[in-house]
Amino acid sequence: QVQLVESGGGLVQAGGSLRLSCAASGRTFGSYAMAWFRQAPGKEREFVAATSRSGGSTYYADSVKGRFTISRDNTKMYLQMNSLKPEDTAVYFCAGRRDTGSGYVAYVGQSQYSYWGQGTQVTVSS
Repeated sequence: QVQLVESGGGLVQAGGSLRLSCAASGRTFGSYAMAWFRQAPGKEREFVAATSRSGGSTYYADSVKGRFTISRDNTKMYLQMNSLKPEDTAVYFCAGRRDTGSGYVAYVGQSQYSYWGQGTQVTVSS
């Protein structure tokens, strides 16, 4: 199993940038496909970005494409968020799933992930 802990959230003005991190416990982080989701107040949790186990494939929600970049190394996953908008305000969650396939599939469905972090708040002021 893996435990996930997000960090890097905070308050930023519109147009600004933040970098979120997701730290994973254990020595098998490289076996997991990972993703970011977010939940705004009063709304359902939604997909933001995903990366395959290898990091070779990524996928983004249309609302963040061109502004957000997902990446990973051996122990962490990141979400670089640029040109932030007030509508990006949400709690951001990292998610992981063990992937024994080719390592080049990025999963976008919440139900496809077994492990979740506790979330980090991102607030974008106008």
